[in-house]
Amino acid sequence: MTGDVKEYKTYAEQVAILASRGMEIGDVVRAEQALRRVNYYRLSGYWYPFRVLTESGRRDEFYDGTRFDDVVALYEFDERLRSATFAALTPVELAVRAHLGHELGRIDSTVHLDPTKLGPTARKGPHYANWLVRYERELRQSREDFVAHHTKKYGGRLPVWAAVELLDWGSLTYLYGFSPRPVQDAVAGERGLSAPQLLSWLKALNIIRNTCAHHGRLFNRVHTITPKLPKVGVHPDLDAVGTDWTRTFGQLTLVQFLADRLGVGRSKLLSSVLRSFPTVRFVPISHMGVPEGWQERGGLWT
Repeated sequence: MTGDVKEYKTYAEQVAILASRGMEIGDVVRAEQALRRVNYYRLSGYWYPFRVLTESGRRDEFYDGTRFDDVVALYEFDERLRSATFAALTPVELAVRAHLGHELGRIDSTVHLDPTKLGPTARKGPHYANWLVRYERELRQSREDFVAHHTKKYGGRLPVWAAVELLDWGSLTYLYGFSPRPVQDAVAGERGLSAPQLLSWLKALNIIRNTCAHHGRLFNRVHTITPKLPKVGVHPDLDAVGTDWTRTFGQLTLVQFLADRLGVGRSKLLSSVLRSFPTVRFVPISHMGVPEGWQERGGLWT
């Protein structure tokens, strides 16, 4: 092997590096135990806001008063947030999956296999062909009983209302985008949204779901997709939130809204986790995009 590789450090040496940069370690043994549970580089994302900011960027040194325990508290909060977000998304995903399969089934039992019966997006570019390859791979690899049943009785041609059960959120989003506009309108309308709005929400929440599934940092992330929102006045409870929709709190509000309109999930799950945000110097809850008085604004977060 050629090239430079960073030198191996023991847990004790990792703790010593943090201390040399100005972090208050407290109980050294407990700090080493924390680094055994959580990789140094994963945890570094949580101490990043504590590093001194200059015009040229973040320095390695920490602000005075930075504590290792505070970094761990932020990580543990984010762990709870990811778990709760994934749990809150699941019934929303299942509801969209069921409704989309039902509406597409009105057109044809195997409409998902015939782009001429789908919307114009399915007939433009390589996206549908790529989606079909992915779907067929999932079909071949599936061990679900309903797939075995259809393979034995119908040669493996699943009707669309069964096929949607094989799709992950990303593939489900693509299928929604491929659908004829009346189908999109029916699915979006039940959620009080237009078709383009729901499509943008599904794309945004796919990123959230993947972040949770892969244990990524969630709480202070800036998200790349800004969801399309209804006009002011259409949904007063959504208007009242008053947040930056590219921040995590804004994205979680999408989950709250969809769960509320569908009547699924536990309405207090996410808010109870948000209330557990630790009191940490340098990193207030506003880093998530949470507005002041968020619980008193009525509607979705009360």
